[in-house]
Amino acid sequence: MPGTRDASVDTIQRELTAFARRARATAARLHPELPLVSYTLLAHIDEREGCRATDLAAHYLLDKSTVSRQVASLERLGLVERRSDPADHRVQVLHPTEAGTRLLSSTHASRRAAYQERLGDWSAEDLARFADYLLRYNSAVTAE
Repeated sequence: MPGTRDASVDTIQRELTAFARRARATAARLHPELPLVSYTLLAHIDEREGCRATDLAAHYLLDKSTVSRQVASLERLGLVERRSDPADHRVQVLHPTEAGTRLLSSTHASRRAAYQERLGDWSAEDLARFADYLLRYNSAVTAE
């Protein structure tokens, strides 16, 4: 049924857009000076225990100038610092500062609580299926 498939794709697009808007608004409430993109980059840097700006651009399919502006903002806020790569001193690796790590820890707890509340009545099977679908969707996006 092509009409049903099209309607489903339209619903997914609409709901993902609403999700992104809510995510931006939530990020703004958690730290007014830290846009969602910056928060996402900071979290990625922390998860990887350091990475290069070019790695961020490639992973999130962002222009290098966008990443550069976001990283500069994170540095101004004292949340990220650059360190020379021990294997190649010409390469700068981004690392979260102690303040950056603290910010991520505090926001992670509040974000997790919000998701727990929103998904509280979902079964474990529904959560696992939803997580698998999101992983599948995001894998397809990064493969483009």
